[in-house]
Amino acid sequence: MYVADVPARLLAVHAHPDDESLTMAGTLAGAALAGAEVTLVTATLGEEGEVIGDELQGLIAARADQLGGYRLTELAAAGAALGVRERVMLGGLGAFRDSGMAGTPSAEHPRAFIRAQRGGPDHDRAARALAREIDRVRPHVLLTYDEDGGYGHPDHVAVHQVVLAALPLAAWPVPRVLAVIRPRTVTQADFAALTTPPGYLAAAADEVGFLAADDSVAVAVPVTAAAARRRAALAAHATQVELLPGEVFALSNRIAQPLPAAEYFRVLAGSPVPVGPDWTVPADVAAGLDLDR
Repeated sequence: MYVADVPARLLAVHAHPDDESLTMAGTLAGAALAGAEVTLVTATLGEEGEVIGDELQGLIAARADQLGGYRLTELAAAGAALGVRERVMLGGLGAFRDSGMAGTPSAEHPRAFIRAQRGGPDHDRAARALAREIDRVRPHVLLTYDEDGGYGHPDHVAVHQVVLAALPLAAWPVPRVLAVIRPRTVTQADFAALTTPPGYLAAAADEVGFLAADDSVAVAVPVTAAAARRRAALAAHATQVELLPGEVFALSNRIAQPLPAAEYFRVLAGSPVPVGPDWTVPADVAAGLDLDR
């Protein structure tokens, strides 16, 4: 992560608190451990999320509608565990709200982030807000979702579209933009090898999210060195994530899922990732970039 003693600058852009830990905790924590400056932009507070356990059920949107504020504290703890240098709420705290799933009443809220999808009334505002962060941080690498948002959540799709719209608005030309993906073969193998704990549900890999073509992987980041930090970050999101014995977790749907041994990315924009010896996929999201810029 260093060239001429200059640390890489990473900007991760996500939809809700916990997304950073569920999709790329190992990458962010590993980069921070290597000396990179990691900034996390989150679009909403995850106000429409469900809550694991009985103690905090009163926070949900249908009751006190205070879950967002609580999840902000979880995000702070997760960011600290990952070594994130700075956390930013897109457009300022409360600018956008969790949309919930498409077709639900929450998606009609006037601040719902679904309105930031391409063609929506808040798309340009969100893109300008992100462009300002890009110019302020000047990232070497921007990390976000693929066009499907990983599992189709409208806020994840909106984040992807806002990122693409923000890039030409920013004065800083981001050298590389990567999307986190789940390659088909390794993800299916991880799910097939999983022993579902008693009381939890089993699912196939493609039932909990979209799978990507194996040959789309440009970077594969091993989680080994940052595994403890990943677990700490996931544990911080206790209203949303339950850590189970072994490298297994569940969300409020109680579907047991494996924690992958590596996190995978494809190039969305900017500089391609150079392949390693014998055409191996690099493990560094900043591989081949001039960090002196």
